Amino acid sequence: MKRKSALFMAVIMGISVLTGCGGDSGEKKDTANTGQSANSVFTGELEENVTIRVLENDTAISKGYFDELINAFNEEYKDKGITAVDANMDQYLDLANDGPYGYGPDVLYQANDIIMQYADGKHIYPLPVESMECYEQIPETAWDAYKTEVDGNTYYCGVPVNVQAPMLYYRTDLLPADWETTWDDDGNKVPDMIENWNDMYAFSVARHGEDSSKYGYMKSLYDVYFSGGFLFSYGGYVFGDNNTNPKDIGFSKGEAEKGAWVLSQLASTMNEECIDDTITTNVYSKLADGTYFATISTPDVYSTFLDELTMEYEKEGLTTEEAKAKAQENLVMTTLPQLPESGDLTEENPTLIDTKSMGGVNGYAVSAYTKAPNASLAFVEFAADYEMQVKRSEMLGVAPAREDAAEEVGGVSELLYQNMEKGTIVLMPSIQEVSQIWTPAQTFFTDLAKDAFRSESEKKYPDMASMKAGLEDVDAQIYDAIFTLK
Repeated sequence: MKRKSALFMAVIMGISVLTGCGGDSGEKKDTANTGQSANSVFTGELEENVTIRVLENDTAISKGYFDELINAFNEEYKDKGITAVDANMDQYLDLANDGPYGYGPDVLYQANDIIMQYADGKHIYPLPVESMECYEQIPETAWDAYKTEVDGNTYYCGVPVNVQAPMLYYRTDLLPADWETTWDDDGNKVPDMIENWNDMYAFSVARHGEDSSKYGYMKSLYDVYFSGGFLFSYGGYVFGDNNTNPKDIGFSKGEAEKGAWVLSQLASTMNEECIDDTITTNVYSKLADGTYFATISTPDVYSTFLDELTMEYEKEGLTTEEAKAKAQENLVMTTLPQLPESGDLTEENPTLIDTKSMGGVNGYAVSAYTKAPNASLAFVEFAADYEMQVKRSEMLGVAPAREDAAEEVGGVSELLYQNMEKGTIVLMPSIQEVSQIWTPAQTFFTDLAKDAFRSESEKKYPDMASMKAGLEDVDAQIYDAIFTLK
């Protein structure tokens, strides 16, 4: 656990990162709020007797991991008088607008697309990552999420901590008692509905048919992060050139309309809560009480699902220890089922393809408005330490960005790395234009979900041709928002 300050100073001594991310090397940054010269930020000389405000993930705070982290860091650096504290701010703070006025953290934890939006405005510092202990342990794919190039020079504006991608959550104790004979056609001891979306669709229809208060798969289509992957599976994408060219918008490209058709079919097995984000907010309790059989979410909320299910078992009379053990046994998080190449969920014996998903890399960045950059960098490196990443995974269920930590915790972490290597996890763009994709795409997915509850004559997207046209309109709206209406 210990990260000696001497090691930290050796790692970054002599390294000068000259500007905020996105700036030219040697360019003087506006230092009205920091009072520091931008060309002498990371000197290796720790600021003493300072308090570092850290903006963390809400789940990490509520589950106790953040306390573990800052307590360990504060113990390590108490001889320097360096103290890390909760910034006590909304996790979606807008650093670009609030930082210049002094209202912002010294260190912030966010997804790569959020952090990298601050790069162009020089609101965060480029970091001396190649000299950090964690550098060789984090794969290039994860580092690329925080990479920016300026005048031919490469800079990294964040340190990856964990990989995010949609995962399937389901409960084994909600499977039919005879599932091995009725829902395991290939006899591989894995339920068919976990392996492909056609069987998940059929199971959802059957479960709701047997009990109108129960559902199979449930998820809000409104959520672009999760719904977008269905489009990507059939050739769609966000931006061209590996998500670096915002002039090439690809939600409609390839046969993306097949993904929209899949979503439309899945919506028909749900209730109207799939239209907005209602399912997103109630899914923990609904999976726990048995209303929902399965959903998709990210690994970092595994502990929330587990806690809800544990409480449900306690209501049934089990002790806390018994309830937690039963919840751990019955709650499964795994990779997404495969899709039919045709897009038809009713097709028998379909040719199956891998489901792609929109993923991300969460990490730490250092605010360009901090008055203690070296102490802030010390915190970032401490948080990226092997033992802290293992502990974060154990307490929150997340997949560590470090390969050695991922190997240690195994399970889902290894699956995520395999999917990244296969290309089935498509990392969210790390350019600021990504902020313009959400509203047009949300509008499309909302209408797509509403169609499941409209009469045939009222449907907005009754066939794949209309879905293709709808996605082309999404592309046009995003382009206009970026280039025409800005």
